[in-house]
Amino acid sequence: MFLQRGTRVLRRQLQTSKAMGKMALRRGAAEGAVAGPAPRWFTESRRLCAVKPVLLADIGEGIVECEVIQWFVEPGARVEEFSPLCEVQSDKASVEITSRFAGTVKKLYYEAGEMAKVGKPFVDIDIEGGAVEPNSEGEAISPTAAPEPKGKMAALATPAVRHLSKELKVDIADIEGSGRDGRVLKEDIYKFVKRKESGASHQPGPPPSQSWQPMPGAVRGDGAVQTETRVQLTQIQQQMFKTMTRSLAIPHFLYTDEIDFSDLVALRARLNRVLAQSPEAGASGGLPAKLSYLPFIIKAVSLTLYRYPLLNARVDVDAASGRPSLLMRSQHNIGVAMDTPQGLVVPVVKDVASLNILAIASELNRLQGLAQTGKLAPGDMSGGTITVSNIGNIGGTYLSPVVVEREVAILGIGRMRTVPAFDEQDRVVKKQVCNFSWSADHRVVDGATMARAAEEVRQVVERPDVMVMHLR
Repeated sequence: MFLQRGTRVLRRQLQTSKAMGKMALRRGAAEGAVAGPAPRWFTESRRLCAVKPVLLADIGEGIVECEVIQWFVEPGARVEEFSPLCEVQSDKASVEITSRFAGTVKKLYYEAGEMAKVGKPFVDIDIEGGAVEPNSEGEAISPTAAPEPKGKMAALATPAVRHLSKELKVDIADIEGSGRDGRVLKEDIYKFVKRKESGASHQPGPPPSQSWQPMPGAVRGDGAVQTETRVQLTQIQQQMFKTMTRSLAIPHFLYTDEIDFSDLVALRARLNRVLAQSPEAGASGGLPAKLSYLPFIIKAVSLTLYRYPLLNARVDVDAASGRPSLLMRSQHNIGVAMDTPQGLVVPVVKDVASLNILAIASELNRLQGLAQTGKLAPGDMSGGTITVSNIGNIGGTYLSPVVVEREVAILGIGRMRTVPAFDEQDRVVKKQVCNFSWSADHRVVDGATMARAAEEVRQVVERPDVMVMHLR
């Protein structure tokens, strides 16, 4: 009896539920004829699962953040796999970041000029490729094409130049560049500011060498008020600040010597005459148009490292026990300090032991060209085992170079000069000499070892014919 009654109750509830469902369907169909298509449930949840955050990859050894220089896309833009997304500037190089997916850009995490963290999301991409739901009016939203970089010369100015334009509060897009391919140079910014100031007033502006502006109310002449202007460090300056702070924790000692370049000068002149007659020399060929002294010095250092491998090592301290040890390295990867518009950079000539003089010179030319345009890749800047710093082309006879972190020695090269000297018959002759200044980590390199190694380099440079027997 109770079973039959329960069955009747369930049957009535089921019939009621069916009737209400039919009424809801009829009402929805009537409303849909007026208001448009019925809503599709769970569509947004499905689309949210298709949005992929793109992480900023590790672009170099020890780099934890980098500055976003410019974006090539904006939210809503359609991108393909390997399409350029943005350009970032690390403390070592400028790198173009490409997309890992094909789809539609949904979100940019950083604005141009902000610091992006390595390993963190910097852009979201909908990998469904822009299949956007129709809007309430039934209009289809077409995918947006990737925009060009903002500013007519946005891609033709180095980070240092862009930083200067921000300091002087000028729009770099308004400046006509005089550099190669229309690149905006610092001189262009100074001239633009000077013209702008001369148009506003007839008072002369500051000389082009000054990148600061006096504070309002400052008085020129006698009794002028001392002013201070805060200037933010560039990315390269920030990295140099950190690196040199750590480097100066290393106990240094300095060793200097004078090198007779006379035979090397004669050999270089002969080789340059041969190069001048070679059709492969110059920009169109594979050989350098002219040899400098630096490839010979780099090769001499490499030959010396065979006998003194300690100078090619690095100190490693065990994190648990605090016990130090030396890691001996097989390749001679010699870093070369270079002065660039962006600041000091140290690209690396890899595996110098396997290169001859011409190959070293060609690699130096390649690295110098990339360094001047701020296009050095992270691989060009990493892996150094010992460094050579040449200030001779700028000036200065002696220097006290700072040992680079993860290395134990550095060579500084001064300016070559002509001096009177006595030959073996006590006659006064003309000689070309150059001073070499070595710095070493005194925790692992003693003075006698450094002196012997420096003497080895001196003998090879003063008798450059020795290099011929070691060419690869």
